[in-house]
Amino acid sequence: MLGRWLGNRRNARRGGLLSAMTVPPSAGALSCRVLDVVNEPVGKAELTVTDPAGRVVVSGGTDPYGQFVATVPAGEYRIAVASEGYTPYRGSATVGEGAHASVGDVLLQPAPPQPLPVAGDWTVEPAHSSIGFTARHIGMARIHGRFNTFAGALRIGERMEGSALHVVIDAASIDTNVRMRDDHLRSADFLDVERFPTLEFYSDRFAHRGGNRWNVAGALSLHGVTRTVTLDTEYLGLGNGMEGEPRAACRAVTELHRDDFTITWQTMLARGIAVVGPSIEITLDIQIVPKG
Repeated sequence: MLGRWLGNRRNARRGGLLSAMTVPPSAGALSCRVLDVVNEPVGKAELTVTDPAGRVVVSGGTDPYGQFVATVPAGEYRIAVASEGYTPYRGSATVGEGAHASVGDVLLQPAPPQPLPVAGDWTVEPAHSSIGFTARHIGMARIHGRFNTFAGALRIGERMEGSALHVVIDAASIDTNVRMRDDHLRSADFLDVERFPTLEFYSDRFAHRGGNRWNVAGALSLHGVTRTVTLDTEYLGLGNGMEGEPRAACRAVTELHRDDFTITWQTMLARGIAVVGPSIEITLDIQIVPKG
């Protein structure tokens, strides 16, 4: 049990966990270990500890061994544990002054899978979707932007693994809320929209990673170059629109490297100015509806 593993309240003052921690006189230690149903540790599970008024006192993630330890003021607490693919856990604990309160082993149960969209042709609905990006500017501040115009089609197979996705983005619709910068991004220094008016992504490789996580790997054509890109995708489930029409949603992220697409800004780099960092994070929030 975790009490024997980290020490318990009776031996905490004499050693155990508290002997390795700096704990203020009015505080104590709170710990737990998060496991799955086959007693394997769940790393990176998110824990939130709140007081009786619902205020967050501390939050954080478990280590690779599923362990979480925090120093908190003595008192009563509620504990919430969440991890992708599992049903959330809620519990409580009382922490005494100079004592160690162990919640013990928290066993997370697998979450029921979200129902998938029915097979057929679906389209991306731009009004409820977005394609954004984040890049570093001059090695310090971050630039946040988006593409305002895009279209997409998804053919869902009888098995989701047999599906295909095609997205086309209008390169000139790039928008960082700064006109001069946007004009520069459209120029030959960067996207060169006169020569390459669109960005296109095509995939027919959907791989289930467990729970609601999928990898969607495909070919991205950007700046006249095509490279393989994998979208780390979280499926958010089915719903209905205001008119009752079915829809499905997902969120996906990937990272692009400028040099892979020959976007090097040689003039700026020759002057020793790293205007944009070497990598750009792309985030897609997508809703799809049946093709009408």
